[in-house]
Amino acid sequence: MLFTRLPDDLFKPLASPSRAFNAALLLHLHARVFAETTEPLRKSELLASIGDFSADWSQGEIADDEATPVDPVERRSAVYRRLLDAGWLVERRERYVPVVDFDPDARLVIEELARLDRGETRSYGGAVLEVLGSLESAVANPAERSEALVNAAKASRAFLGHLRSLAGSMRKIEERILREEDQGVAFRLYFEEFVARHLVSDYRTLHTRLNPFRFRSGIVREAGRALRDDLTLRALAEAGLREGRAQDLSLAERAVRADLAEILSIFEGLDRHLDAVADIVARLERRIAAALRYTDHRDSDRIERTAAALRAVGAAEWSETGPFAEVSLLRPPIGEPHLYTPRMRRAAILSEPLPEIHLDPAIEAFILAKDAFRQRVMVTPERVIAFVERKLGASPAVRGSEIVVADVDEFVVFQRLREIDVLFDGILTTRYRLSRVAGRVSNGWLDCPDFLVERRNPAFRPASVRPRGA
Repeated sequence: MLFTRLPDDLFKPLASPSRAFNAALLLHLHARVFAETTEPLRKSELLASIGDFSADWSQGEIADDEATPVDPVERRSAVYRRLLDAGWLVERRERYVPVVDFDPDARLVIEELARLDRGETRSYGGAVLEVLGSLESAVANPAERSEALVNAAKASRAFLGHLRSLAGSMRKIEERILREEDQGVAFRLYFEEFVARHLVSDYRTLHTRLNPFRFRSGIVREAGRALRDDLTLRALAEAGLREGRAQDLSLAERAVRADLAEILSIFEGLDRHLDAVADIVARLERRIAAALRYTDHRDSDRIERTAAALRAVGAAEWSETGPFAEVSLLRPPIGEPHLYTPRMRRAAILSEPLPEIHLDPAIEAFILAKDAFRQRVMVTPERVIAFVERKLGASPAVRGSEIVVADVDEFVVFQRLREIDVLFDGILTTRYRLSRVAGRVSNGWLDCPDFLVERRNPAFRPASVRPRGA
């Protein structure tokens, strides 16, 4: 659960009578005081920072009750103790010097609160390019950059979440505007909250010449191509297994397919989210345009008089000595920018079904051959035990120079016998003992110092070499 990881009284300062001061102080400590150093602060330095910040606030804004000291020195200590007891701060000693830092879990909370306070918007171009760059990196070098695929899937989910929050925020402001009875307040909400915060900062980036979604086709193409390429899927899965992100190869391949399918579904299904946002924008624009039309002074003859005046001006003869207009003529007083143009619906994107891809039998044979080769050169504890017992027979020990290597398969195991005491984290040391002896091994396969492998329990014999009746 979430709140089992946080101190019990963490939100107490944010629900007290001094919550405005406490919230501002926490944001100040996070953004200014602790952000300027990577080391914990001395307690004396933090108390000085709290005192400087408190100087701009009144006693009524800082105090929770009458017990809060009025003296600035005592008051800063009381504020410090308030944050310490609530769990926001952690105090410890380094070389007898008291130092203070944010609680690790509380730091995550204050970072999110600071992000909400800033109201930062998401760069659509940066998000889309981040996904495309990570995906291209993973596909181009799956053996070493498989982690980039995981990052691309995370970035896709974060981007979709931000797009959903954009639509939700717009609906929330729409409800506030529609509930407002005062038209002046409604207009102010529309232009300050809706237009300035969302329509310009977020939404307009989707309808400009540098539309970040021009890279969407590249993401869909790369993800679809990777899903159809068994070699790429296998390389990404093997890298994920090697880097510890899965327990076996089948689970690793399933995770790779899930990440690619998620990226593909997110960027193929963005249109319905954008349509929902466009509907909200169009609906609010119509309501505001209607409200502005009804707030104008009602004059049924105004259009007729304006049309008659324009016809009279057009029919009049040009005169150089005519009266000068008492208005600036540097630009037309009315024109296309002043006319309301309804928002046009985007044309539907025609989707073509992907062609059926049939794997080349040669590729399948190549994959099977690679697996067979990998199994052949892989050294396992069972394979080492079988080889050593076969060479020992009924003897308690055997020298490396006495071992006859028959083929490549035996050589793969033989060359690892000199590491038998540390091989596989030393699990074979309970069965065999390795020692160095004089002489050298020179058998046409390997030239190295000689060694001796002996059983730790000489009485042990495998069933295949025990004498009859034993």
